[in-house]
Amino acid sequence: MTRLFTILILISALFLPDTKGYSQRSSEPLESEPLKGTVKPEVKNKLTSREIYFEKGNSSFRFKYSARIQTRFDSWTYQNGDKENGNELYFRRIRFKSDGHLFTPKLAYKIEIDLLNPSMLDAVIKWNFYKNVSIWAGQTKLRGNRERVISSQNLQLVDRSLLNSKFTLDRDIGIWLSNHFYAGNIMLRTVFSITKGEGRYILMADDEPINNGLDYTVRLEVLPFGAFKNNGDYKGGDLEREQTPKLAVGISYDFNDNAARSRGHKGSFVQSEADLYTWIVDFMFKYNGFSWMGEYANRKVGGILSGIEDTTPGYTSDFYLGDAFNMQVGYLLGKNFEVAARFTQVTPLFDNNQLKEYTIGISKYIVGHKIKVQTDYGIFTEAPDITQNIYRLQFELSL
Repeated sequence: MTRLFTILILISALFLPDTKGYSQRSSEPLESEPLKGTVKPEVKNKLTSREIYFEKGNSSFRFKYSARIQTRFDSWTYQNGDKENGNELYFRRIRFKSDGHLFTPKLAYKIEIDLLNPSMLDAVIKWNFYKNVSIWAGQTKLRGNRERVISSQNLQLVDRSLLNSKFTLDRDIGIWLSNHFYAGNIMLRTVFSITKGEGRYILMADDEPINNGLDYTVRLEVLPFGAFKNNGDYKGGDLEREQTPKLAVGISYDFNDNAARSRGHKGSFVQSEADLYTWIVDFMFKYNGFSWMGEYANRKVGGILSGIEDTTPGYTSDFYLGDAFNMQVGYLLGKNFEVAARFTQVTPLFDNNQLKEYTIGISKYIVGHKIKVQTDYGIFTEAPDITQNIYRLQFELSL
């Protein structure tokens, strides 16, 4: 992997713009830079939009930043089984995020930090080196199921589905190559990535490399009616009230060579590695306040049927295999109230306990997804006889 990054850096150096002027300016004290007539500083400090922007000649700098808090209350009961009922009031997420560009909009960055459980979520540099083609390097989300790529701030219901929890590709460390182009009025997007394959921060186990293989992900998206307003194909609900029908269809394939975790990029470590193959198909449709999202995921393993029996503490006994589908619809009413419903079914390959989720919810968008109140009620069944009823109430505040 180190060799791969070295080659990338050397290739990138051949295409980088001349930064001679930047180094000369940086060597001068700040007070020697006259502001009037040469530099255009701009500071925005609105309720939900904060950024600092400087422009001088052909170079510019943009620093956008925000913090957000999700406060949540859960109350759950079990109809069967020996699990206990309960209530909980807690912080679901507290995060700081920054994005922008350096010198030129073609050299962008994104950073996101989890302040509740201190860790780096995203740390990626994006270089738009040719037309609509960009290369990313660092840690960020793999382009798997649509619901996972949608920010937790922009969800239509209180939280993501069971399909996402069992089959998501999640975040990883590596490189991405993305492109988008038009064929007439049809928009197409492609993303290809090569990553470590064990998810974020997983580098070593017992002071030995845990994996000799990499992870390869490719995704194709087709938007037959053109782009959504304000990137709405990756936001829950039709808050833009699309005036014409909009549709996005995506397909992802992921090959995790010598996967070391039970769900590829997440889950416990398995005792013996194996190749994992994941297919994901999804769509998003929006029109005049109505939204409809669907997903299907399938994961298989190569070389063995059901994993290796657990003989070492801390390792899982199996890879999580099988398939799942998720359907979610919503309609935006007057005064930005929305009603939404979801059905999810997960069918494990080597487990008879099929999982199902039935959820209905109501949201009040005060300032879009940045300030909102959401509540939902869900019924989660685990065959043959375990049923959980859960009520959730969540406040989102982004400043």
